[in-house]
Amino acid sequence: MTTTIKKEYIQAGGIKTFLVSVGTGDPLLLIHGASPGASSLVNWKLNIEPLAAAGFTVYAYDQPGFGFTDNPSDHSIEYRVAHAKALISALKIDRFHVVGNSVGGYIAARLALEDNRVKTFVTTTSGSLSPQGSAESQSIAKKHSEDLREYEPSFENMRKLTFGTIFNKHLVTEELIRERYEMSIGKNYEAQLQRRNAARQRPVYDELAQLRVKTLLLWGNNDRGVTVERGLELFRRIPGAEFHLFDRCAHWVQWDQADRFNRLVIDFIGSPSSPE
Repeated sequence: MTTTIKKEYIQAGGIKTFLVSVGTGDPLLLIHGASPGASSLVNWKLNIEPLAAAGFTVYAYDQPGFGFTDNPSDHSIEYRVAHAKALISALKIDRFHVVGNSVGGYIAARLALEDNRVKTFVTTTSGSLSPQGSAESQSIAKKHSEDLREYEPSFENMRKLTFGTIFNKHLVTEELIRERYEMSIGKNYEAQLQRRNAARQRPVYDELAQLRVKTLLLWGNNDRGVTVERGLELFRRIPGAEFHLFDRCAHWVQWDQADRFNRLVIDFIGSPSSPE
């Protein structure tokens, strides 16, 4: 039995926000990353329906300046954290699980730290959340960040970018490249340019020891921007966290290892809470 994904616009924090939802059960909020072409329907394409089929009400939305959501006047991550909180209020959901991808992992962590309704926190490889690490790790991260910042929309540039995002090349189809490219042009490219001058995120490394929700970290061994070293340091800072490392996996764990990603998230969220 196939469940139809609902697509709609809602107002959140004064921003016309694109939202997809499907399923019944515990609310599960998916937060995409911030690379060119990021959006709910691209980043979570292989995950929304399997997670809903497992018994969750899945919500995935486009952040301000991404996908089909309007552009904001403030392009900082701090604003996008505030927008996520406004979205949750607009949805009128109580206890919920949150799953972040890349920069979405930072937003998800802020929710887990600041909203006692969060039951479970899961993130894929996240450079914005992870400690900086060694000089080598910082050099790798800087190069990757510069490549993303300097992206100019073209089909071939998006092809190159996506081959860097995903390790398993058979997953990089013409359809995926086209969908991601279409989410990187027009008003979304304008937002990308504005984000170059926006305030950077507030580091929360030293606050992570206070995190009291179940935490699962999912990392790619072949990530071109965020080293495993940084993931392990993040793991050490979060009490009771679990860390899963995939080989033959780059930045989008939820694509490179979609079946395992879905199963791990489903099993982790469905298991009893860890003792504090």
